[in-house]
Amino acid sequence: MQRKFLFSFYQTPQGKLLKMLEKSYLRRSITVSCQQTILQIGGVDWESAFIDCSFYPKYIILDAKGKGCSDGVKVQGKSYRLPIQSESIDLVLVPHLLEFDEYRFQTMREIERILKPEGEVVILNFNPLNIWVFLQFLWDKKMSNTWRGHFISRTRITDWLRLLNFEIKSTTEFTLDALHTTPEGFKLDKKTLFSSAYAVRAVKRQYTLIP
Repeated sequence: MQRKFLFSFYQTPQGKLLKMLEKSYLRRSITVSCQQTILQIGGVDWESAFIDCSFYPKYIILDAKGKGCSDGVKVQGKSYRLPIQSESIDLVLVPHLLEFDEYRFQTMREIERILKPEGEVVILNFNPLNIWVFLQFLWDKKMSNTWRGHFISRTRITDWLRLLNFEIKSTTEFTLDALHTTPEGFKLDKKTLFSSAYAVRAVKRQYTLIP
């Protein structure tokens, strides 16, 4: 798993704007109480910009290389083999990890396993249709061997979530000037088509069979 492309992209002008939008979005996405457990899979080193870990003592950052804000509870581990008890997490944040995860669907299964019923997951990914992100990917690939990523479309992510019995609550597109949040089942327009990245928020549903 290589995420160096992500950190180098955040240093570009477009990346800095995207980072600002994502910080605002993540700050609003953390709606659980301070006594509930939050797991972030994949550190970004600027967690303090969207959460105050002194108010969230159960904020856990899992990263294979130990990245992430030092104020949170740090755990080193593999995303596709989470060292966490089943149905013990209230909210899972996945900021730009699945694109670089060779076992990304297994990681999705692990997220479903550790989430409590009615727990939520927030996934951030790059938009594979964005021209600037694609050109930056080609440049990074040409200059070094740090890229081992696979851009994933929003449609594929939502399909995977539904397959795992998640209900899509909302999707958000990050353009260079604003956020565009819509409920599940929205129509694609030019703004969402050329957004730099997107977010999907979903809730885990647990259905009981009635004999």
